[in-house]
Amino acid sequence: MKITASIVSALIAGSLSASNAFAPSAPLASSLASAASTSVASTSVASVASASALKSMSESLDIPCEDDCALVSYPNLPASVHPGVNTGQAMVDLLNHAKENGYAIPAVNCVSSSSINACLEAARENDAPIIIQFSSGGSQFYGGKNLDNSNYGAAIAGAISGAFHVRTLAEQYGVPVILHTDHCAKKLLPWIDGLLSASERYHEKYGEPLFSSHMIDLSEEPIEENIEICKDYLERMSKIGILLEMELGITGGEEDGVNNEDVDIEDLYSKPEEIYQVYEELSKISPMFTVAAAFGNVHGVYSPGNVKLEPDILDRAQDYICAKLGDDAPEDKKPVLFVFHGGSGSDISDIRRAIGYGVIKMNIDTDTQWSYWEGIKNFEAKWHDYLQTQIGNPDGDDKPNKKYYDPRECMRSAEETTVARLSQCFEDLKCQGICGMDSKKTAGNVFGPALGGLPM
Repeated sequence: MKITASIVSALIAGSLSASNAFAPSAPLASSLASAASTSVASTSVASVASASALKSMSESLDIPCEDDCALVSYPNLPASVHPGVNTGQAMVDLLNHAKENGYAIPAVNCVSSSSINACLEAARENDAPIIIQFSSGGSQFYGGKNLDNSNYGAAIAGAISGAFHVRTLAEQYGVPVILHTDHCAKKLLPWIDGLLSASERYHEKYGEPLFSSHMIDLSEEPIEENIEICKDYLERMSKIGILLEMELGITGGEEDGVNNEDVDIEDLYSKPEEIYQVYEELSKISPMFTVAAAFGNVHGVYSPGNVKLEPDILDRAQDYICAKLGDDAPEDKKPVLFVFHGGSGSDISDIRRAIGYGVIKMNIDTDTQWSYWEGIKNFEAKWHDYLQTQIGNPDGDDKPNKKYYDPRECMRSAEETTVARLSQCFEDLKCQGICGMDSKKTAGNVFGPALGGLPM
């Protein structure tokens, strides 16, 4: 699997001309085996080659791959789960492992290679899997704000570029990653169309999709339209082993330019009947889907008392669906894999209850935005007198300040505070020591500038 610049360019160029139609393209591989039961675990992802049959990015690019990178699997995880990006059956096995073992995987919005690296570092420190995701706005930023986005070209190119960054370095960090895209409203569907086209071409060459999963957020549309469009996309995605995350009910607050601060309160809470309707219809296509049901979730961080989460909605929905399924209900009585949106600033008791009701993924954005900024803010405050001019500081009028204003210094400080904040997230989600790896070896031969972030 040789990943060359020409291949990356072909993926991007082909994606920009992707059709906006919802119908799936001609089959590129056999589709998922039909679900024999309501459990995702029963599905065989026939369209995706096994992890052992695929060459890693390190092998493809002749990058040294030792220690954690060289692992074939992990002591405490299903044998299919491996270092790097996990798709198809490996991803399904990982998500089911989370449900069965009572933890959720943090899903972090990233906008740069620096924020991606902080996520990978945090995952390795916590011996855990992580979900790295891009929003449409984050994807555009990754591509460059000066790059034309009138046909979503910058967002498509940025997400693909970020995907290759994650694929290359996740293996080196030795951690299992699910590569995901966040909220995609109806007007943004051409963005997802472009990314799906890239995954389809990637699958033709390498036997797996470029991305692990995509979210389609049609929560502001009528539920019937929401379901029908999601079914069309799930049919296309399941052919190559991509999981669909759909949203039901509205997540309040504001994120990435989408403002839901003034929505009706009733729209912040999903009904069990609606969740069953989604489950029933999507299950006809494939079991490879998760549901971001609303239970009072709000993007952002607000003062105590302004957000009222009701995780019991998820429990009631699981019970309702099990009653409908009767003898076909899974043994654990949790037929739905739920996603927790608006996780930043949530009370730990609400988080833990939600996990108990089948949440296997929690989105984190606002808290990591702040942690990244806090690292820069703290660095500037500590070295303020060394950051005002190129030459001249408290140590002397002729002393140079290059090692202080080198952008790698404040960025590394931002990464360190983000790693620390994410470690708290891993703890809150009971997602520590999941892989079973030994303690990470201290990095050797670390280059400058200075000591990286300077001594804090």
